[in-house]
Amino acid sequence: MLTVDMREERHRGEKMDISMFGLGYVGCVGAACLADMGHRVIGNDISENKVNLINQGKPTIIEAEIGELVKKAHDRGLLEATMDPQYAVSQSEISFIVVGTPSTREGHLNLDYIFEAARQIGEALRHKDSFHIIAIRSTVLPGTNKKVGDIIEQSSGKKRNKDFAVVSNPEFLREGTAVQDYKNPPLTLIGTDSETAEKKFRELYKDIPGEFIATDIEVAEIMKYVNNTYHGLKIVFANEIGNICKAMNIDSHKVMDIFCKDRQLNISPYYFKPGFAYGGSCLPKDSKALRTLAHDLYVDVPVISAINPSNELQKKKALEIIESKGKRKIGILGLSFKEGTDDLRYSPIIDVAEALLGKGYELSIYDKNVRISQMTGTNADFIEAKLPHLHERITDDLDAVCSQCEVLVITNRDKDFDCIPEKYPHKAIVDLARQYKELDYEGNYEGISWGNINSNPAQKEELVRSMMKTEF
Repeated sequence: MLTVDMREERHRGEKMDISMFGLGYVGCVGAACLADMGHRVIGNDISENKVNLINQGKPTIIEAEIGELVKKAHDRGLLEATMDPQYAVSQSEISFIVVGTPSTREGHLNLDYIFEAARQIGEALRHKDSFHIIAIRSTVLPGTNKKVGDIIEQSSGKKRNKDFAVVSNPEFLREGTAVQDYKNPPLTLIGTDSETAEKKFRELYKDIPGEFIATDIEVAEIMKYVNNTYHGLKIVFANEIGNICKAMNIDSHKVMDIFCKDRQLNISPYYFKPGFAYGGSCLPKDSKALRTLAHDLYVDVPVISAINPSNELQKKKALEIIESKGKRKIGILGLSFKEGTDDLRYSPIIDVAEALLGKGYELSIYDKNVRISQMTGTNADFIEAKLPHLHERITDDLDAVCSQCEVLVITNRDKDFDCIPEKYPHKAIVDLARQYKELDYEGNYEGISWGNINSNPAQKEELVRSMMKTEF
């Protein structure tokens, strides 16, 4: 319940009432950040667990800064959650759709959750007289906005751009830095055919830095796919350069550091660092969707089509390096697809871990964020359903993993891994993230895509195998 002081504060700042349909990564971050800006936010989700977490002042995800923001917003009375879409719509003027859009087996998007949210919003609008704005924040292909508008018209009995508007407002968030990305985006993009909605969103985002761009709806819909496919291409390009450099014992990070100094033509240094395969909920799904779209349009895209196979080769390369050490006990340091998150969706190290397990290796896995999400329930269902064979191998005890394992596989640049060469000498370290710039390590070190950086003589000592090696 808002106090009189809160109402006056929000009125002076022209704050808004917002509902957020979906409380996953994008929804939780959006809800917390908008509430932090002073808006009143009502989250809606079909998951009772997520709704309960928000109503307890707890986030539904593991993400830097998000816990503090959710608690602060909850304590101020600016953030709540419900499973009742009617209540969420009736108490808001803008409804964000931020539900999942998973890939089908063929590479198309499953938009069932989007369309169901649209139907629920439409039914709620039957009982509402004021103009309502629906913003699609989920990543969807061009044409989805129109379909959402059609569904809302059918279920509400109201007319688009007379009683309601549908805008496309794609997000450009990176997991691990999502809060800062929300508050400091490169730009804010709105696809709309409604002047009323454009004006409202300019007001909503007026305190967010970066250019506000209002464009055609389908232009806004395709931008996230263009961005994420390019990010995937950058990662693959850097990895292939790294593999060439490693074959010639050249430090690929020095090469790419120089490459990235050209800010006029090479644009941006982000992602241009050789390392492990990319993963996460966006890059694999979005590049696949763009390839499928091109296929459906009979457009040949050989470079884009080559991104995923090259990414898969990087997983294979990591597996080969680990196996080459000839040791049975493998410690995987980091299971999520990047540091600072518990997100396991398309995490590339999972494929490597499953392959090692199938070949008889003994695995121990350290990931404090995934372990926390197991205990709090935010990610437990996914882990138990999708990774039952890895479930019991995950721990938040880094020392236990490093002490008992013979090969330590570093998958991300977590600060907890900085001291591993000093604390655990004589191990074999496989570095997939370029955790160290240079080393004087009393053990065997190998990076996935760069030349030898270990100056210690122990690097040249032959490892004694505990796993048989065959040539067939």
